[in-house]
Amino acid sequence: MKDLELKEGDQAKQLMTRENNGCVKVTVPENTAVKYGLSKDELIKIAGTAGWVRTRWALLVLFWLGWVGMLAGAIVIIVQAPRCKPIPEMNWWNEGLLYQISDVNAFTDNGLKGVEEKLDYLSQMKIKGLVLGPIHTVQANKLDTLNLTSVKSEVGTEKELESLLEQAHKKGISIVLNLTPDYEGASVWFNDVNAIAEKIREACAYWLTKGFDGIFLSDLRLDIVETDFLPSIQVIFNQTEKTTKAALMGSVTGLSVDEVSLLLNRSGVDLLLTGLLDPAEPGVRQAQVIQKLYSGHLQTSLGWSLSGRTLGSLASRSPAVPLRLFHTLLFTLPGTPVFSAGDEVGLKTGEKPRTMWDLENPVEETNATAKAVREERIAVRNFFKALSDLKRRERSLLHGEFVSLYSSPTSLAFLRLWDQSERFLTVLNWGNDSVTMTLNNSDLPAQAQVLLTTDAENLAVDRMVSLEKLELRPKQAVLLSYPYAG
Repeated sequence: MKDLELKEGDQAKQLMTRENNGCVKVTVPENTAVKYGLSKDELIKIAGTAGWVRTRWALLVLFWLGWVGMLAGAIVIIVQAPRCKPIPEMNWWNEGLLYQISDVNAFTDNGLKGVEEKLDYLSQMKIKGLVLGPIHTVQANKLDTLNLTSVKSEVGTEKELESLLEQAHKKGISIVLNLTPDYEGASVWFNDVNAIAEKIREACAYWLTKGFDGIFLSDLRLDIVETDFLPSIQVIFNQTEKTTKAALMGSVTGLSVDEVSLLLNRSGVDLLLTGLLDPAEPGVRQAQVIQKLYSGHLQTSLGWSLSGRTLGSLASRSPAVPLRLFHTLLFTLPGTPVFSAGDEVGLKTGEKPRTMWDLENPVEETNATAKAVREERIAVRNFFKALSDLKRRERSLLHGEFVSLYSSPTSLAFLRLWDQSERFLTVLNWGNDSVTMTLNNSDLPAQAQVLLTTDAENLAVDRMVSLEKLELRPKQAVLLSYPYAG
């Protein structure tokens, strides 16, 4: 047994060979030099035959014909494709809404510092510019107390104002300073423009060098425009070195549409706010006002505002008309919409804007009415935010053409369109009865999609509705959209 084990060990140490490769003997065949394919000489010989030559030429011709055909097709598509309309010159105040905070202490509990703390909220509302103040020191009807380069101690310090400006710019929000002279007096201009003209010029130069994006003057009148006061201010604006253009803004009250048109022509202001769209006026007149101001002037210089220090809040202008109806109108008109603090939730005149800060985290509510009011205000704010977002990103709403389609004593419909962009149709009925509108325009399709509505039960969002005879219930507004058809 021992000898047998030794022999087996010797066998394990032996090298593996073809004859001895384990327990199974496999014979590996030698290279038999099998020939695969054609040799080089054979390939050259076959490639030179007449059949292969003709095939190569046919493929070459087909390649170049296909290449030339694609090139010709691309040229035809480029030539026949509709040309894109050049974008008109736009400034920052044409790219979204302006938000007025006239009373800083009513807006927050912490003055200018409190406004800075609310910049995130303003950014969420897609606000492009903030009209702040007036915050300078003056006693009513006392010209000798006017100091346009100071900051009222009640609202904060100049350092806090500069900090607010810096933080607002980081969030893409421009700030315009309201320098209306006697904002607490009987006449904001002290009945003597020449007496304060130099003070205003000095203040404009002072604040613009601080980095402010514009100056606002309220209650402009024709007698002010007839002087060289506003042109002299424009010289200061033109001399200011800024990466973005600073704006001279103004507002008018109590003027007719013809007077506003004349003031727009002569004043030289970059943006003029008008409140001519009186909720008590018939829709026919409102359509005429819009058409006259739009057709005679660039919409980049038009601002629409129905609220403010002298006008009161938007919700108080016409309590019988839903607030969202006015939101729809102002956001879809040609020009810049301007709102006052609290308009986005429906605060009435006298209500403190700080009420807005309790909407998300309210105290425990046992009153069902208070809860319903809060929920309604949140819904109104969401509606406002959706419109603000549309205004900033849709070309038809930013600088599109305005086409009046229908007007009656209690209703209005108009179209906004730009080149090959999405079209928007605004339809409003603030009356007490339903209105059936027949809308005629070559650009209108048979149907359009509901984008936003104040009455989701009647016209639900995303629903397709016929434009041949469009019926609106009382107190209803709807924003429709449809694509460019070519």
